[in-house]
Amino acid sequence: LITCAYHLIRNKQEVLFLTRLHVILAIICCGLGVMQYLMLSMGICRTTDNLSGSDLFRASIEYKCLVGGSLVFSPSQNMIRLPGTFVAPWQWAWFLISNCFFTFASAFGEHSLRWQIASFVGLALVFVNAVISGQRIALALVPLFTIILLILTGQVTNLKRFLPIVAGLGILILVAMAAFPDVVQGRIDSFVSRWNASPPTEFIKHQFEFTSKENRGPFGNGLGRATNSARAFGETKLIETYYPKIFYEVGTVGVAAFLLVVTVLTAVTFKTYRQLHDKSLRAYGASFWVFVLFISYNTYYYPLDVDPVAVYYWFFAGVILKLPVIEQQEEEEKRKLAELLGESPPSLPSRSK
Repeated sequence: LITCAYHLIRNKQEVLFLTRLHVILAIICCGLGVMQYLMLSMGICRTTDNLSGSDLFRASIEYKCLVGGSLVFSPSQNMIRLPGTFVAPWQWAWFLISNCFFTFASAFGEHSLRWQIASFVGLALVFVNAVISGQRIALALVPLFTIILLILTGQVTNLKRFLPIVAGLGILILVAMAAFPDVVQGRIDSFVSRWNASPPTEFIKHQFEFTSKENRGPFGNGLGRATNSARAFGETKLIETYYPKIFYEVGTVGVAAFLLVVTVLTAVTFKTYRQLHDKSLRAYGASFWVFVLFISYNTYYYPLDVDPVAVYYWFFAGVILKLPVIEQQEEEEKRKLAELLGESPPSLPSRSK
């Protein structure tokens, strides 16, 4: 995927095509996610709220609504887990988290006002779905990473863009709280109660302790032994955090090797995007790099094993590696155009090695 991205994206127009395509996909998918929620709320689709016992809290494909797959919609129990356009709610959560990075990159990297507005609409819809889908991980990480991106990409210093986006997001949050106070409060209460009942740090610690006891040696128990899709080939364990899962399957040696791969990739992509001088390309590179950094060391759940992050991570790493080449092409084209027009060619900025 890294190689494909590097050779597929040949110039700046194709970078813009890629990012605009993702904005369109985010708007379409998140729009369908909102429709799914409204159809369930208005009773157009059957819900799990009429069931009893444990069925109130269990996702079922029988209650599929409009798009996606298994869902839970039991508002009387403050239990909502919507899948959006994906098979399961967890995949939808990570689609929203991923598109927080991509819509943000377009919002601050686009030259076209029309696409800037579309990107902000996409980002707003990602926020809305993070609330209504009932996915606590998305509710926590989408606002958090928006703030981190504003800081790490340097947009905080760009007051002309920073203040409007902060004001816009603030208005969006206030409108959402005023229009759907019960929904917003329900999601916050669900997040807090879940955190208190099972803090992520304790959950991850427990998973590491479990895999340490079950490990059979430095090379682990075998590839696929903690991967549900491999259950047709033998007995598998359900391990819900990524690095304990790797440790269980391929042991200390495998974890060390994988950490080496992602660390080298993170370092190389950081060094690559820092070479960029074009503000637009630098905004894209910074946003994509923060995504690569986060996914490289994230151990909560296993997004690198499932769509869409399993594709996004490697593909956008390849895009970052190609950005300096694209910038150089842009500079060469400007120089040739200046020579044709009889103007003095623009001085090319020096590049760090």
